[in-house]
Amino acid sequence: KMANSSAPWIGCAYLFLQSTCKTIVLPSLYESSQKKPSVFKALKLALADSTGSINGVDMLKVHCSHPHLIVQLKFCKQENCRRFLQSYREGVLQESLQKHLQLSLAISAVPLEMELKAGSEHLDSMLKDEDRCLECIYREKPDRLRDEEITKLEECLKSLVVHQIINNNTAVKDGTSLNSPSLPGPSQGNSLSPQVTFTFQGQEFANRTLTPEDHQKFAKLVSKKWKQVGRSLQKNCRALRDPIIDNLALEYDREGLYEQAYQLLLRFRESEGQKATIARLIAALEENGLISLAEELLGLHSSDD
Repeated sequence: KMANSSAPWIGCAYLFLQSTCKTIVLPSLYESSQKKPSVFKALKLALADSTGSINGVDMLKVHCSHPHLIVQLKFCKQENCRRFLQSYREGVLQESLQKHLQLSLAISAVPLEMELKAGSEHLDSMLKDEDRCLECIYREKPDRLRDEEITKLEECLKSLVVHQIINNNTAVKDGTSLNSPSLPGPSQGNSLSPQVTFTFQGQEFANRTLTPEDHQKFAKLVSKKWKQVGRSLQKNCRALRDPIIDNLALEYDREGLYEQAYQLLLRFRESEGQKATIARLIAALEENGLISLAEELLGLHSSDD
């Protein structure tokens, strides 16, 4: 039987992709350092389309097994998996991925063949029995954490892209390339939001997008209070609404507090894009009495103090 209402619903599946065009070899494209970000971006956007959410399904690893590109998928909610299956069954995922590959790689067309497996089960033969597919995926638990390469590629996917998906093609005003290799840093701070500055302990600070350095400091120093900070951020961040925070605690329990806090802020940054600002994080820290950590992030004292 599948999980009861109190336990997180987690399952795993493998998506096999192959181009039917002899001149387009997906594993070779993915193995190319120049093309890999473009292929990853197409996968990410197509999967977001299939579940209706950028966090609907997590890519754990992309395997190159010529002629196939094999994507290991992890689902953390049954409803997300159900939407994915419907999209896959109706050909919407295939159409979306073909479109995104065409745009990302700047080529005329990418005809695809797709196959979906969970363990030894070939799900294509049972797609009409959605509940059976769900049970197969639920039985196949993830055997790994997200591959480091995937995490780097997530960083490579500019937050602008994620923000654009969630807000249904919101106009991107700062004109930054979507293929930029890093998340926006302090230099973009003034174009982020109407709140150009904010006040902390009577001092005025420039608002800016959170940086990887902020991210690491937060994860290292927030300790057991990461969940409380998450619940403060949750108030105006859909990606952190219940039961996401509790799921993160369970999912990364073995990895410890650093990884739990890191994953929390990763979801915040991914979902909010350029709106994931230092001002919002400082406000959440203040709300939970984490003044020393707020001071650390704002450079008011060194970590050696």
